[in-house]
Amino acid sequence: MNVAVRALKRKKAAADPADLLAWYDRHRRVLPWRARGRAKADPYAVWLSEIMLQQTTVKTVGPYYAKFLTRWPTVQALAAAPLDDVLRAWAGLGYYARARNLHACARAVVERHGGVFPRELEALRALPGIGEYTAAAVGAIAFDLPAVPVDGNVERVVTRLFAIEEAMPAAKPEIKRLAASLLPQHRSGDFAQSLMDLGATICSPKKPACALCPWNEPCMARARGDQETFPRKAPKREGKERYGAAFVALRADGCVLLRQRPEKGLLGAMTEVPGSDWAHDFDLQTALGAAPLKAKWRKLAGNVTHVFTHFPLRLTVYLAELPRGTKAPKGARWAKVSGLAGEALPTVMRKVLAHALD
Repeated sequence: MNVAVRALKRKKAAADPADLLAWYDRHRRVLPWRARGRAKADPYAVWLSEIMLQQTTVKTVGPYYAKFLTRWPTVQALAAAPLDDVLRAWAGLGYYARARNLHACARAVVERHGGVFPRELEALRALPGIGEYTAAAVGAIAFDLPAVPVDGNVERVVTRLFAIEEAMPAAKPEIKRLAASLLPQHRSGDFAQSLMDLGATICSPKKPACALCPWNEPCMARARGDQETFPRKAPKREGKERYGAAFVALRADGCVLLRQRPEKGLLGAMTEVPGSDWAHDFDLQTALGAAPLKAKWRKLAGNVTHVFTHFPLRLTVYLAELPRGTKAPKGARWAKVSGLAGEALPTVMRKVLAHALD
């Protein structure tokens, strides 16, 4: 082993959690769900914010969190709420399966644990919608359990600190092991939040402020000068584009035809405009076969496009105007166009309606 490598190895071993905690005490972010001073964290607030923050920014979550907490200030209140109300309030935060799991988890906490979040990691993981990360976050932040939640910010900090060459997502087990090795004996919750804050404010994806970092010296990637290249990423495979048709039926009394998607699957239980299946080989010539009722359907110019996590979607939109009193087919209902803002419509369906109604 040459001198340079030995030096890097010494740096690698020198990351001191006390240095990070001292930085956190001076520079911690003020967040609506974060306990201040010596106050104890509210498990409900921690859990609610962590579910909302999954693949969503702090800036976006803030208003949603405030709205949820005002409307449902306790886990008991959320558990008692109709699922449709929760889905409507969630609209815009993406991944509606999380809203369904949020509601199911609240009910489980009430039914299984008397409305009190359990203080054990295993019991937290057994709740609906709570995986390894969320259990660690709630356990550490709310109960100071010895756990390190590893999100994207923490992955970036750890891969740079230890210069982990393995590409994501294969590197995740090693990242979790190394993150756990940094855990101090005390202040698990503060340590978890300090890692998150470091990644969010200093150890940013591009142009990290290394000069301000409390772990500047032990960071192996900084010593090498290639910190922006971490974490390593495997080549991304783009999902194959899917196609389909959407049918906007307008009734003379100002109503539009809507229906509910299946409980399970993409956009589960959300409200939608009737349409065809979405497929790679969708045949536009047979599109009218998926129309919800007989009418003079007019194909609109242009398309509606939307990008989901795993694939892009392109929809052809058809419009029909129907007389007052037309009955809704089985599984569908008429809703006032003026009341669409209150419907649990995903973004792609709002795009469809905007395309047809503008």
